[in-house]
Amino acid sequence: MTAPAATAPASTAGAALAVLPRVLRQALGWADAHRAGFVLPPDVLEPHTQVNSTLKPLGELAQLCTTIRRSTEPGTQEHGTAGDLIAFAWEQVRAGDLLLELLRGEPFAAYPYEIYAAFAGHGLRNEGFERLAGTLSSTRGWAHTEQHANRELGLINSERRVGAAPHADAGAVLARTWLGGLSEPWMFEGPSGYALTHTVFHITDWCCVPEGMPADIDAYLRAWLPPWIDGCLESRQWDLTGELLAVAAALPGPPPVALLDAAWPALATAQAPSGAVPETGPVIPVPETPERPQPAGPAGPEPDPYPFLACYHSTLVTAFAAALSLKRLTAHRADGPAADTGAAV
Repeated sequence: MTAPAATAPASTAGAALAVLPRVLRQALGWADAHRAGFVLPPDVLEPHTQVNSTLKPLGELAQLCTTIRRSTEPGTQEHGTAGDLIAFAWEQVRAGDLLLELLRGEPFAAYPYEIYAAFAGHGLRNEGFERLAGTLSSTRGWAHTEQHANRELGLINSERRVGAAPHADAGAVLARTWLGGLSEPWMFEGPSGYALTHTVFHITDWCCVPEGMPADIDAYLRAWLPPWIDGCLESRQWDLTGELLAVAAALPGPPPVALLDAAWPALATAQAPSGAVPETGPVIPVPETPERPQPAGPAGPEPDPYPFLACYHSTLVTAFAAALSLKRLTAHRADGPAADTGAAV
């Protein structure tokens, strides 16, 4: 496999900026209209409760909206909506007290810590949680918890956000990841794709600190993101496409304009009029169940075509990547013409 040429067809120039405001507004609007899907059930602390369908969506809402708020201009609708959704999520975890209860019940689990860190990144704090977290993160068991390297990077970034000392050296952990090893690009597939996107999220503080990315990883990603994104678009892997576009927008230096111009209109075609984006396409809607009713979509003639759990993550990721891309491309345009190191899909 060879990297594609670093030029884009002239017809794609400015194509990303033409679609990004609408994509961001509609995706974030979908999340706002579907708050009911993120509401925690009364038995959320019970052992039988499924974390992946309750706390995980809420934590992702808080984390991705934190970056969206940091990436949008104060006074804009998107900035305000993102802030409202973070406040809603903070209310759901009872200003951190629910996460404190989770941490007391599962002191060996990283997920309460990581969810709390999403709020801490927005300046929301709970003194009791941080006191207990500080004790736990100083234990031998915490330092030697066995987990995949990219997950460990996430925990290190969470420790930084909470204010605790990192339990391991981030550089050494990064070297053990698929991305940190600059793996052969033809070894890219779904699991490695998600591993590399999250590696980037953790070393750049969810794409807000691009300078956290080492130069060799930057060069590697600039060369290989175009064919990887092309493959994901061709196979209609919309969720992974969105994550890879967030990575593209988190590269230090000039943004890969040609890549973003080529890819964003293609991803925009997967967005329903309601704003929802399915994880993969097409998704056949399934009937609602008493256990998980389908939250009502925004008012209008177009029904929401996807069940909540089949599209909430990809829709949030699309909003997250769109906010980052819009910020980078707008700043790049304001700075004037510069060498475009991106490549066309």
